[in-house]
Amino acid sequence: MKLTHLDEKDRPKMVDVSDKSQTTRVAVASGLIEMSQEAYNTIVGEKTKKGPVIQTAVIAAIMGTKKTSELIPMCHPLNLSGINCDIEELPELPGFKLIVTAKLTGQTGVEMEALTGTSVGLLTIYDMVKAIDKGMIIRNIQLEKKSGGKSGDYQR
Repeated sequence: MKLTHLDEKDRPKMVDVSDKSQTTRVAVASGLIEMSQEAYNTIVGEKTKKGPVIQTAVIAAIMGTKKTSELIPMCHPLNLSGINCDIEELPELPGFKLIVTAKLTGQTGVEMEALTGTSVGLLTIYDMVKAIDKGMIIRNIQLEKKSGGKSGDYQR
């Protein structure tokens, strides 16, 4: 299989999507952050000195989703039509699961946007409570599902 981000001389290029059909495309990505009980309790109890962690992480995830093309070299700037971010409390870890859904009608997919938003949201949680727990683990950042486009649907 030939990689689409390389030209005939194996030099990097951004894929030309101008001939692709405009379709509705949706991608959902998720990831986990595991932390100490103290850090978890501080977040859930809204007792951090840096402000509301969950709300800030949601905003960061949305911003990360929107800025993907500025961070990932071969990603196209996209006109996103919607971004949704959910954070689930996981007291048994303890930690949180962050889920980002990105949507657009366009000529290329939004998988990278959902994955980037997830990463940025989780990194924001880490940043806001690292004074309490530097040993937090961010893991399992993954594409859960995607729909639309030539390659069809995907479900993990």
